[in-house]
Amino acid sequence: MDWGQGRYERIAGQLLPAAEELIAVAAPRPGETVADLGTGTGNGALLAAERGARVIGVDPAERLLSVAAERARERGLDLDLRVGAAEEVPIEDGAVDLVTSVFGVVFAADAEAAGAEMARIAAPRGRIVLSAWLPEGAIAAASKLNRAAVAAATGAQPGPPPFAWHEREALLGLLGPHGFSLALEERSIPFRGPSPREWLEQELRFHPMRAAAAGVLSEDAAAEIAQRSLAIFEAANEDPDAFQVSSRYVIAVATRDG
Repeated sequence: MDWGQGRYERIAGQLLPAAEELIAVAAPRPGETVADLGTGTGNGALLAAERGARVIGVDPAERLLSVAAERARERGLDLDLRVGAAEEVPIEDGAVDLVTSVFGVVFAADAEAAGAEMARIAAPRGRIVLSAWLPEGAIAAASKLNRAAVAAATGAQPGPPPFAWHEREALLGLLGPHGFSLALEERSIPFRGPSPREWLEQELRFHPMRAAAAGVLSEDAAAEIAQRSLAIFEAANEDPDAFQVSSRYVIAVATRDG
């Protein structure tokens, strides 16, 4: 998945409130070193830098890192931006006080490797704070439809179920062996638009996952998925005068005593 496709900047704008919630919980302190994994356009990284932390932003999408760099320049902030994946983070052992990830590391292809890497780069008394979607609601249902259509079009074999980043026991199994204890807090974020149809049209135009699907789906298949997605959004709409659907997520806080 190339998150540099489409215009992730639009999605990042929608997710900014969740980044603000996560950084408020993580509470990076002046002088701390923070690694923001899956930093994208820099939502979490910039908020941490504004608090006086030294921030290393890591993402595999070079285009998104260039957007983050420009946003940092506009705000007079200094970010250390590096190309890399959650499964192989380009940071030294024990180099950071705080690892953050705003819906980033949860897309890692290898959760075990990502968990081990977060533990490796965290200092002996370091902490990890990440957000993960609950697999429910309208947006999750529409995304599942899209993924299934792409799999059918490409002939991809079903893989194992995704790692349950939102579940306490799963995260404990991932990070507990590295000495971390865990606490979870649930949150919700609304997604809004003028109407269900207009919101979906923007998603089809800009979302990286939809952009990737457009490259492999036939015109008829794409039209069918769009129509079924629209039905999902119309049924779940919380605002009769416009469009709003809410998605629940967790903020996981992992700490170790060193």
